[in-house]
Amino acid sequence: MSGQSRRSAPADGQRRAVQPARRVAYGVLRAVSESDAYANLLLPTAINEAQLTPQDAALATELTYGTLRRRGTYDAIIASAAGRGVDEIGASVLDALRLATHQLLATRVASHAAVNESVNLVAAEAGRGASGFTNAVLRRIARETPGTWQERIEKAARSDDERLGLRTAHPVWVIRALRRALAAEGRADELEALLAADNVSPEVTLVALPGLADPGEPRRPYAPTAFGSPGGDPQRILAASRGTVRVQDEGSQLVALALTAATPIVAGERWLDLCAGPGGKTALLAAIAHQHGVTLEANEIAPARAGLVRAALKPVPGDVVVHEADGRDFTAAHRGGFDRILVDAPCTGLGALRRRPEARWRKIPADVAELAPLQEELLAGALEALAPGGIVAYVTCSPHLAETSGVVSSVLRERTDIVQLDAATVMREVAERPIDLAATESGNVQLWPHRHGTDAMFLALLHKTRE
Repeated sequence: MSGQSRRSAPADGQRRAVQPARRVAYGVLRAVSESDAYANLLLPTAINEAQLTPQDAALATELTYGTLRRRGTYDAIIASAAGRGVDEIGASVLDALRLATHQLLATRVASHAAVNESVNLVAAEAGRGASGFTNAVLRRIARETPGTWQERIEKAARSDDERLGLRTAHPVWVIRALRRALAAEGRADELEALLAADNVSPEVTLVALPGLADPGEPRRPYAPTAFGSPGGDPQRILAASRGTVRVQDEGSQLVALALTAATPIVAGERWLDLCAGPGGKTALLAAIAHQHGVTLEANEIAPARAGLVRAALKPVPGDVVVHEADGRDFTAAHRGGFDRILVDAPCTGLGALRRRPEARWRKIPADVAELAPLQEELLAGALEALAPGGIVAYVTCSPHLAETSGVVSSVLRERTDIVQLDAATVMREVAERPIDLAATESGNVQLWPHRHGTDAMFLALLHKTRE
């Protein structure tokens, strides 16, 4: 199928035959497949450009995220129904099949509508030959129940982990990494609860920048700055706040707040957000810094993301300089220059699979091996840029042990001037309610979607002695 020519534009009749919500969802799926786009960034823009009604916007959101979330499971079903591997199916056709399979097996969309509109999408994108193939595959899928298909693909699995992956829509390597991370806390028996939580759309969580806005209702359980969005749509609240309220996961708020609460803040301190893009944590730190007479600087290597940091900082009084440099070079040029440093290191993002469902299929084990040395170099550089008595918060949105405790242990192996603080104690002091944190010898903190309702954020607090 991949050799079939793509039509330059669909016919008007074919455009009219596809519901706007499905067309938007399909467009986002194609962008994710073709250009590694991020659905959570692209979908809101696509919805606005299509001027969808609230009902159609909700449908487009469900179709997009549901299809992306369960892609691996749907691919197994499609391969079975098609009698060929998905790598033998053209990309535009495959995305239409995935979208339709989600509608057929996981929504109340009428089967004939899901099949007919998907056939029209493929006819417009890849021609009538491809649309005939699509029609045949989808009609085979529609003849069986979701349970029958699930039983069939699980029966063909080669291992228990592969079977679990097909049932919970996670790659096997991710399942094994999450199991190891939970086992490090003595909670390996929570694996299926975690996998289930990854497949639930998260509630919208907002942050009220301290001193600039007050949290609304309903309050989130832990971060004093966090609250929910009534009705789920935060646009009215965001617009009224002029940037002093924004969308931010509660876990992201907690790790930033922990850095500021680890020791009493002294006026005149210098803080650094080393890997600042896109700027959510930077703005939170900036608001607290302004309250305490502290200077904050930010650094972001990518110019576009540095622009996002500057935009995030606009509502906060004061002047936060945003540098554009490789974090390793920046810290080498500022040895001993900062009292608190946030290292929100680039990572696989396995802790945010609820919000970025495509990441589970986009990432591979080699990404971890590539990122870990960078994470170690950034953390080591931050420790060099730390003044005596200062604190580094090492943060990742991944629970993978090679990106979390493995990085910290490796960097600290040769350091006698660094003491690891009990981050769990600090976070318990920050949290407004009791928070269930695993007891570890290191004092690291790992948050979890199934236990805390947050992204799976990791935190280590490192203190440089004054000697």
